[in-house]
Amino acid sequence: MPTRTTWYMKLHVQILLALAAGIFVGWAGGAEALPYYDWMGELFMRLLRMVVVPLIAASMIVAVTGIGNLRGLGRIGLRTMVYYVTTSLLAILTGLVLVNLIAPGVGADLNLTASPTIMENTPSVRQLLLRLVPVNPIEAMVYADNDPKNPPDILGVIFFCLFFGVCTLQAPERYRVPLVTFFRGVFEVMMTITGYVIRLAPLGVFALVGKVVGESGLGAFVPLARYMATVFLGLTFHAFVTLPIILRLVGRVHPLAYARHLLSALTTVFSSASSNATLPLTMTCVQENAGISKRVSSFVLPLGATINMDGTALYECVAALFIAQAYGIELTVAQQMLVVLTSLLASIGAAGIPHAGLVMMSIVLQAVGLPLEGVGLIIAVDRVLDMCRSTVNVWSDAVGAAVVERLMGEKEEPSTE
Repeated sequence: MPTRTTWYMKLHVQILLALAAGIFVGWAGGAEALPYYDWMGELFMRLLRMVVVPLIAASMIVAVTGIGNLRGLGRIGLRTMVYYVTTSLLAILTGLVLVNLIAPGVGADLNLTASPTIMENTPSVRQLLLRLVPVNPIEAMVYADNDPKNPPDILGVIFFCLFFGVCTLQAPERYRVPLVTFFRGVFEVMMTITGYVIRLAPLGVFALVGKVVGESGLGAFVPLARYMATVFLGLTFHAFVTLPIILRLVGRVHPLAYARHLLSALTTVFSSASSNATLPLTMTCVQENAGISKRVSSFVLPLGATINMDGTALYECVAALFIAQAYGIELTVAQQMLVVLTSLLASIGAAGIPHAGLVMMSIVLQAVGLPLEGVGLIIAVDRVLDMCRSTVNVWSDAVGAAVVERLMGEKEEPSTE
């Protein structure tokens, strides 16, 4: 009979307490106190980044080879992509309706800041499509110059690993079996390493949240309160209404019970604002707590952390229309539909790292002829919104794992631990 864990020893409780402590310390200590504790957040993020690429590579290859044949891969791939596109479009349409009803930018008296340097190199849709195929798959797995701002090309890594897995299925048995055994071993070892890293999550969350509050304070949020409220309302509706309905009706899973299994991952992604960095913890929660099969979750979650960005898609749409309203530019229905389409493409191309959605905003703005310096209107509060939309991204990925598992007709019993 399993032993009952004391409430304060549960990881999600420790993370929530660390979250509250970080807000208080950041508010009380300000920027002056950051040198005393912000190193813990950086160390935690480096540990997460350390395990992300090998975990994604091993999990994708194991997932594809575990499916057994190309027909099975087509079944899970088709269901996964239909879920991704459907939920992203629902999120964008939610944001579109709200931003037109609330009109947060109409009459807003805001001063423009200088255009951020991150907008100098604007990726095109063509470049996003070309990113699917890495020229050097090994180089695609590393941080350029060991810089967190130049992350691995996760989309390229996933494409190569999918291709590698498919070709492994077609290899002769004497070669296929050792390869599959090897990558399964790598996957199990990476999950063990991830487990040790995750135990440090409370310290990382404390430092990351304290740094955000200490550097930004609360004053920057006042002028953009209506814009922030619109994004929050859209994200809340999508997270608490749209996704739970899909989870209940299609996945046949109780939303509240499922969310409790994901608390550790959701609180961690809220503090780190990185769905890629949180992926190891998300996979642990989905597999061990929620009982989703490894065969499904190892395919759905890494792919979702790269291309399924519901929160980012909603944000792109709301932010673009807010900027248009602030400039006094009235977009036609056709132009708004173009915003919907480009928001979907931009969310697919956005990396799962902090402020990635802000970088991709240029695609949406240029599609309808809006000035790029409009990003200066929203950059001051982007960190807080980034934390919220990243949380919705991870929640949608987790819901997708449950939905795809139900559609595939697979179900494992939840862990008793």
